[in-house]
Amino acid sequence: MLKQQIQSDATVALKSGNSEVVGVLRLISSSLNTKEKEKRYNLLKEKPDLKEEIAKESELTDEEAVSVLSSEVKKRRDAIALYEKGGRPELAEKEKKEIEIIQKYLPEQLPSAELEKMIKEAIEKTGAKEMKDMGKVMAELAPKVKGRADNSEVSKMVKEILK
Repeated sequence: MLKQQIQSDATVALKSGNSEVVGVLRLISSSLNTKEKEKRYNLLKEKPDLKEEIAKESELTDEEAVSVLSSEVKKRRDAIALYEKGGRPELAEKEKKEIEIIQKYLPEQLPSAELEKMIKEAIEKTGAKEMKDMGKVMAELAPKVKGRADNSEVSKMVKEILK
């Protein structure tokens, strides 16, 4: 699973003395653990009789882990924009390096041409003609591009095509 891969890579990076990678992988690991605890809490709330099997039931699937990693990338992209706006290019550069490390664990990103093709297919399938239909298109696309494309980028492309 993805979580175990990240933890073993953190161990390898620690042994090799790569503190930058270790720091990022520990942060990611922490986010994954937090999400797992949240899932465990919600499961116990729904089914209090699951006490024995709760650890196994609350393990994150790779899909859920990819969702957490995508969220971490988005946080860093937002931080980059703020740092660049605030005149702190050195901090923006640090965030960019962190994104590079995290993206090694995400599925390969969709090329723009393929993404555009998927958007056009979704528009055709939903019968969208104007901007007010954007929600239908995004709902159709979301499961197909999850973790493989940045939602803000997808949204921007849908807006351009629907204009």
